[in-house]
Amino acid sequence: MGAYSESLTDLAEAFAALGGVFVSPPERLAEQAAACRGLVFDWDGVFNTGVKDSSGESPFSEADSMGLNLLRFGMWRAHGRLPVTAVITGEENAAVRRFAMREHLDVVCTGVKNKVAALDRLCAAHGVEPRQLAFVFDDANDLGVAARCGVRVLVRRDASPLLREHAVREGIVDYVTGAPSGANAVREAAELMLGLIGRFDDAVALRAAWDPAYVRYYEARQAIETRFETAT
Repeated sequence: MGAYSESLTDLAEAFAALGGVFVSPPERLAEQAAACRGLVFDWDGVFNTGVKDSSGESPFSEADSMGLNLLRFGMWRAHGRLPVTAVITGEENAAVRRFAMREHLDVVCTGVKNKVAALDRLCAAHGVEPRQLAFVFDDANDLGVAARCGVRVLVRRDASPLLREHAVREGIVDYVTGAPSGANAVREAAELMLGLIGRFDDAVALRAAWDPAYVRYYEARQAIETRFETAT
């Protein structure tokens, strides 16, 4: 089954101990993760609780930032190229713009009502198929995108049991995080993906050592100029 199979049982047990739920069998999810060439995130309720301050901003966590960076590095190591990385969100938010520019994401789509249309534009622009994308999401307006992506991670929110049941029943979620919104669910999703593709130890060790392999990745990442799209 590949490099990830030797410790897949231990990996599944570790995430189940956090309260994570594997809707898809770990073996199938590992195969789907290995095929991924890109990452898509919702913002509100994924990187944060979804609560906004008086200026309309919702923040992010440095732990989530590091997790995303390690995952991009691990995928770069696995495939020899940077994964396309995007945020598709229904609201305008200065915080997501700052985060995306700092982390050199490829695309941020804000003010999006039809997220499937935004996904189609992303795929066409970057030459990827939806099934080659992992999607981390939390709410009803994300379900159309989730239905098309290859890896679907639903961020837990205990106040939405019927939404979760709907996503499971419709077959549009593979994993439900143990961490709820605002508690580093992105970090959980990133470490899960890294473990599934067998790249966690490699990515962490090379990042910690500021290894030349990491420096090459970092320089490639820093060369990305984030494109911002605002829905009209």
